[in-house]
Amino acid sequence: MDPVALARWQFGITTVYHFLFVPITIGMSMLVAVFQTMWVRTSKDAYLRLTKFFGKLFLINFALGVVTGIVQEFQFGMNWSEYSRFVGDVFGAPLALEALLAFFLESTFIGLWIFGWDKLPKKLHLATIYLAAFGTMLSAIFILAANSWMQNPVGTVFRNGRAELDGVGGFVEILSNPVLMVTFPHVISAAYMVAGGLVAGVAGWHLAKIRRDGEMKDGDTSAYRFATKFGAWVLLGASVFTVISGDQQSKIMTQVQPVKMAAAEALFETQTNAPFSVLTIGNLEGTEPLFEIQIPGLLSFLAGQETVKGINNLREEFAEEGFRHADGGQSLLQEQFADELAANYPGIDPIPNVPISYWTFRLMMGLGFAGMALALATLWFVRKDKFPKPGPIWTLAMFAMPLAPLFAISFGWIFTEMGRQPWVVAGVMSTASGVSTSVPAGNVLFSMITYTLIYGALAVLEVWLFLKYAKKGLPEVAPIEVQSDPDAPLTFAY
Repeated sequence: MDPVALARWQFGITTVYHFLFVPITIGMSMLVAVFQTMWVRTSKDAYLRLTKFFGKLFLINFALGVVTGIVQEFQFGMNWSEYSRFVGDVFGAPLALEALLAFFLESTFIGLWIFGWDKLPKKLHLATIYLAAFGTMLSAIFILAANSWMQNPVGTVFRNGRAELDGVGGFVEILSNPVLMVTFPHVISAAYMVAGGLVAGVAGWHLAKIRRDGEMKDGDTSAYRFATKFGAWVLLGASVFTVISGDQQSKIMTQVQPVKMAAAEALFETQTNAPFSVLTIGNLEGTEPLFEIQIPGLLSFLAGQETVKGINNLREEFAEEGFRHADGGQSLLQEQFADELAANYPGIDPIPNVPISYWTFRLMMGLGFAGMALALATLWFVRKDKFPKPGPIWTLAMFAMPLAPLFAISFGWIFTEMGRQPWVVAGVMSTASGVSTSVPAGNVLFSMITYTLIYGALAVLEVWLFLKYAKKGLPEVAPIEVQSDPDAPLTFAY
């Protein structure tokens, strides 16, 4: 058993599982806040019912996301202690801020929102959900700052045998990392695609159910129709920003990690006016294509460079010059660590797994565009107060509308992390050298199996709860009056 492979599998399983909850939390917190804002402004029960309904689904997701996220940080000390020792001064700063500022902000105001319906004035209570939503985005900033540093280690110097922050200016440089500047809007907009798809999918399913059963509570039809259209428009609007930010991200990625773009396109040889690969099948050695379907010039446009370097050429350049950006430059840490890199990692292959990079990149884009298509179709079928036709096809489409962008963003993260290999810190520290040397492979295997089984049970619980309360539909609501007695017991509003 290879401890490196086991540690990577464990971290990959827990990370991907946890991230299934993250975009829903980020997007749904704001959409629930929008529904509540409409209620505060209009006092219409329909908006309050939508707030309560989707607020409950949001809380189910939030609870499971918190539970699964805690495990992530423990793994840095357990399975990746060498990595933590080397980068702790840098990597720990944004993670600490995420816990102290962002997580406490969102968890505190989530609590006030849950218990404060009849304790706080309407507008003050509304502010709590907005602050919680702001906390989720602030959390994303710090987490993505840490990850972006792993992709492009700026603001750091090699000192005392490890990576250290280059003063206050170094931390500012980490927070203004070009990778972070394009990754944050891409992740946030993709999260709103997921949340919009979730609102539209659940409401659209209920809208079709009304047509099938002919039974409804007062105001159900108009509320579900509004939510269906609202969610679909959110998905479409967010997808525009996702495409634009994704284009910018591909250009930055090509600059700081040219091997990742080459692997994503299975581009084996450097080309000018490089084509985009619709389908490429390479040989087993990953050195040349056997079959290709291409769109001329599109890759150069996406990469923002007329000439895009290929896998074989980048491998040769690395053997001669070490890790380099597309323009031949390096970050300060990469430059200072160059001699150590040559001495510590002789013969390392700088190219990531090409098939995984290639197909996850395409699954990310394909599923994202599928979500957009489903949103357009949904708007068409509910136009002019029409009812969608109930049946297996519509039900499948409503399930797929949130799941397509959710799986798209998950494949995007797999591509981001697998495309960085063989580095845990690009051009500085190899993944193999970051694992804990004192943890036996058997221990890692046992904990991986344990986590997987626990997460499997939590997944069943999550899906059961989510479907149970999604099927119940809009709740009945009573007028909300703020209690004047400060000593009255708290009541759980859901």
